[in-house]
Amino acid sequence: MSEGWQHMAHITSLYGGFYHTAVAILGLLMGSFLNVVVYRLPLMIQNSGAPAGSRFNLSFPASHCPACKHSLKYWQNIPLLSWLLLRGRCHYCGIAISKRYPFTEIICAALFLGISFLFVTPVSLVSALLLFWFLLALSLIDLATYLLPDRLTLPLLWAGLLIHSVSGNVSLQDSVYGAAAGYIALWTLYWGVKLVSGKDGMGYGDFKLLAALGAWVGWQMLPCLCILAALTGIVFALIRVVFYKLSGQIPFGPCLALAGALVYISQESKTLWLMFS
Repeated sequence: MSEGWQHMAHITSLYGGFYHTAVAILGLLMGSFLNVVVYRLPLMIQNSGAPAGSRFNLSFPASHCPACKHSLKYWQNIPLLSWLLLRGRCHYCGIAISKRYPFTEIICAALFLGISFLFVTPVSLVSALLLFWFLLALSLIDLATYLLPDRLTLPLLWAGLLIHSVSGNVSLQDSVYGAAAGYIALWTLYWGVKLVSGKDGMGYGDFKLLAALGAWVGWQMLPCLCILAALTGIVFALIRVVFYKLSGQIPFGPCLALAGALVYISQESKTLWLMFS
């Protein structure tokens, strides 16, 4: 066991309750920001050709009710708590606020809390929080819009390369090969399906997401990741058909994200292996 791991384990044992609570609160805050990204980023992409005067981004306009357009006060914008205080309705017009907002915040907080138990060194914890936040954002956007924006997949790819240049169980060389192999694998599959069937089997965003995941887990783990993603996709498709009577194209981004998260945990979480040793 490394000295850094021992030091962090000692801190978490002394201040465990406070430490995990702080990470969960951070998850609520990042879940609130996640709501903004999931809602606004697809609109920013769709309105990319709009006139320069019609400014719309992640920070402008300020948070407001989508129905009455009234700007929210600070106390109406507190993650989860504001939704509970307002009883799920706008303070000004009374329209119901979607349950998606508090659910997203709760999911993000629970995810961050779980990560705080699995990754105990500062670098591994921050790295995992960053990766999982991006994967959750991409999954939610893909489920809603069938988009995997470059503004998320490309920073995630570069972050994986940068992090593995200084730490982690994957060398920088394997990370670079993983990014290249991830993109080429799905690019080749896409064109193979297109030449045979004349149809698009997936979107270019899937190539870039697998490239980003390859940068995080290395080229050696890509076959395992792809098999897990394919199995997840089959289960997802069956659930849509059996329970929701839906057929046709499914968003593959969440399948890749879940598989990538599981593979990354299996590689990087020393705590997980200690629990079962």
